[in-house]
Amino acid sequence: MPKTKKNTSSGTAGATKEEFKVNGEHLLEKVKQLINEGNIRKITIKDKAGKELVTFPLTIGVVGTVIAPILAAIGALAALIGECTISVEREG
Repeated sequence: MPKTKKNTSSGTAGATKEEFKVNGEHLLEKVKQLINEGNIRKITIKDKAGKELVTFPLTIGVVGTVIAPILAAIGALAALIGECTISVEREG
């Protein structure tokens, strides 16, 4: 399991925001883990400087065929970047 640094804060309307710092090689693995945990509204991937690279809104009931293209895009992104931050917005 990759080492991650986690920061947590309260968002709007009862949402919780968490941030995980990961290396590009562990990015896809961590995103899959987060999706499997459920109750996630949105995943944002930022570069080392904090610049937002991509945001994926997720809703309850998103499964398989809808997630596959998202994971493919994340895999391609992981090959291009080094250290990054995954920002996750969870349901209250």
